[in-house]
Amino acid sequence: MLVENAKGGFRFLRGIAPYSSGAVALAGHEVVHATLVPPVPYRKGFETIDRHFQQQSRPSEALCGIELRSPRPFTFPGFNEFNQSYLEMLEKRGILAGGLNPVARTNVAPEIGPPAEVLLYGFSYAVPSRAARVTFVVAGAGELKGERLDPRDIVRRGDLSEAGLQEKAAQVLRLMEERLRGLGAGWADVTAVEVYTVHDIFPLMRKFLVPRLGDAGIHGVRWHFARPPIEEIEFEMDVRGCLQEVVVRTA
Repeated sequence: MLVENAKGGFRFLRGIAPYSSGAVALAGHEVVHATLVPPVPYRKGFETIDRHFQQQSRPSEALCGIELRSPRPFTFPGFNEFNQSYLEMLEKRGILAGGLNPVARTNVAPEIGPPAEVLLYGFSYAVPSRAARVTFVVAGAGELKGERLDPRDIVRRGDLSEAGLQEKAAQVLRLMEERLRGLGAGWADVTAVEVYTVHDIFPLMRKFLVPRLGDAGIHGVRWHFARPPIEEIEFEMDVRGCLQEVVVRTA
């Protein structure tokens, strides 16, 4: 279900309390993607977003995507605990829309050189625009059978064989496609495909992953050597379609 967030300039797919499943710009707006250089502790990162929005004359409600980098994957209970403090950052800025969280999110843990604390790596937001093309951000998703955060819903739980990883990837691709359809978009509208796993995806690239991307395959696949945010989840993706990619310097 798409919910309109007129103040922010976008509509969003309902997700669960910590994040929406994705966001798409309203007519007369476009979604812009920003990367923080360097990333900063996520609470400080929200202050960086505040300053950036002031410079851009955008309200806090324009925030539609967040990307985090964590020291290590959370346990399922630990993830729920972190989400409570994260939601406070949104609530105090008045970002929740009618009690719903409109902000899509990706939160992964780099395997090499992990940060000492959770960092804010990037964000997406809506701005007024004459762009005719659909622009959007899809939240990160791992190989869970639904939106419920329950280890029993992990596809091929504990199976790291090539067949197991392919089935995990297939589930994640299904989720990406469902969310794209929900946003009124398709692979042809995608400008960035991000994969997060520490397992070898090369065997999947030629015969499974890239062919599934269709027209988006021309942009390639950006592989982050990182783990999904929760223990036992092994493969995660997010995608977006943006006409503007900007860098926000923090130092």
